[in-house]
Amino acid sequence: MLIPQTAVRVDYRTDPSQYQHWKLTFNGPVATLGIDIAEDGGIRDGYKLKLNSYDLGVDIELHDALQRIRFEHPEVRTVVLTSLKERVFCSGANIFMLGLSSHAWKVNFCKFTNETRNGIEDTSRHSGLKFIAAVNGACAGGGYELALACDEIMLVDDRSSSVALPEVPLLGVLPGTGGLTRLTDKRKVRHDRADIFCTVVEGIRGERAKQWRLVDEVVKPNQFDGAVQARALELAAQSDRPSDAKGVALTRIERTDREDGIAYQTVDVTIDRARRTATFVVKAPSGPQPSTIASILEAGAQWWPLRFARELDDAILSMRTNELEIGTWIFKTSGEASSVLAADAALMQHRDHWFVRETIGMLRRTLARIDVSSRSLFALIEPGSCFAGTFAEFAFAADRTYMAALPSNEEEEPAITLSEVNFGLYPMVTHQSRIARRFYEESEAIEAARAKIGVPVRAVEAERLGLVTASPDDIDWADEIRIALEERAAMSPDALTGLEANLRFNGPETMETRIFGRLSAWQNWIFNRPNAVGEKGALKVYGKGSKAQFDAARV
Repeated sequence: MLIPQTAVRVDYRTDPSQYQHWKLTFNGPVATLGIDIAEDGGIRDGYKLKLNSYDLGVDIELHDALQRIRFEHPEVRTVVLTSLKERVFCSGANIFMLGLSSHAWKVNFCKFTNETRNGIEDTSRHSGLKFIAAVNGACAGGGYELALACDEIMLVDDRSSSVALPEVPLLGVLPGTGGLTRLTDKRKVRHDRADIFCTVVEGIRGERAKQWRLVDEVVKPNQFDGAVQARALELAAQSDRPSDAKGVALTRIERTDREDGIAYQTVDVTIDRARRTATFVVKAPSGPQPSTIASILEAGAQWWPLRFARELDDAILSMRTNELEIGTWIFKTSGEASSVLAADAALMQHRDHWFVRETIGMLRRTLARIDVSSRSLFALIEPGSCFAGTFAEFAFAADRTYMAALPSNEEEEPAITLSEVNFGLYPMVTHQSRIARRFYEESEAIEAARAKIGVPVRAVEAERLGLVTASPDDIDWADEIRIALEERAAMSPDALTGLEANLRFNGPETMETRIFGRLSAWQNWIFNRPNAVGEKGALKVYGKGSKAQFDAARV
């Protein structure tokens, strides 16, 4: 029996006092994230998290712990991930959980875990934090994918500890949510060796693992802890994170849950269940905004860019997990464009300060969640909107952007205003700005847009510059938007997911786009096939003493 996706409404908000699965400790510039997963601490009933296997609840804690390190502990320069259990590092996603879960739950779970791992790599690239996986036991499946997300992997050479991606021989699925891609794109493991590695259950250990590039170092047990700490300190010495700065406490995200949506201070989501739409209204800051580092630090977690990023992130995750039938997200904005542009100016001016840099990183990763969400995205630029700077990113992330033209009332006509942040501060998973992706890196179109930085661009010109999809006038606006939304709701959600993912990532391939492409295509297909999830499929019979029975036909 499958546990339906909606059996549990997931709340992504947590803090260290609520952790069941991770132990977070600090020693000067080194933080240690200890994996100690509670067997009875699953986010849902029906399975036990044995052998440091994980479910969505474990990764929600990991995501939160990484946020705490980024913002609350600026003195930390290296993070060590290791196990607090004997002889097992992490055995990956809990197989019984996967066997009991609906297809939607499995795919959303895989997407979130991958975003968390991508976040580790993003932080390594941009924030001066480095990550070491200190593998001190069996490390398999998603556990090895977690290790692969780190900058370096150190494996204890105790004749039993190993790394493995056993999904193909063991479960009838594949390590398609980061494992295969990181083997080839990141660690450059040779194709034939990767083929062997991914088709043996027992994995690879010792010097062979190092020779095959599956790990970076192999260390004897009596030297392992010392070697890990020494390497952590070496990496820490290369970082520019401050050793004497005071961290910023991440206070609990406050929200109001309604039957028809969610409300925060900076974001409001209203659900129309009949039309299967959710309207996100993102709100500009009000009043004077901090412009100096001292005033920004004083604001702390209430500084508008950080508060907005955290609240938007929570809204996206909640809607993505808990509202599966709401297939179209509509983005609107409210407030003064000048306030958003002032916040953007502070971000740009102080972008090298650790706290501002981490806030930019949070905004970057949150906006990227929109890009990879399997929802149709529409942006509506109406009178009273403030699609300016950071808020203009919603217009460029959308599958379609409609802008109201008011030829008879130019004073009320909305505008879109670009700022410097739109040209590279928030790259997508393609590593491009959304404007560069929009125009296929064509310099003439990009420079025409750049020439308008700080200038309110009205509907007709915005359409001419390619910044919006269409600019209906006030006579046609209501009907055109209604028809577009009704047509979208009538189409196959599966076909739309495939269409949108292909069109949104039309630029260069990166490791991240290949990961999400495999998640959208391979995992969606394989997770639905009888060989994996049929009554005698590998995921269904695992642990029951029966052998999987496969349909031998290659499809």
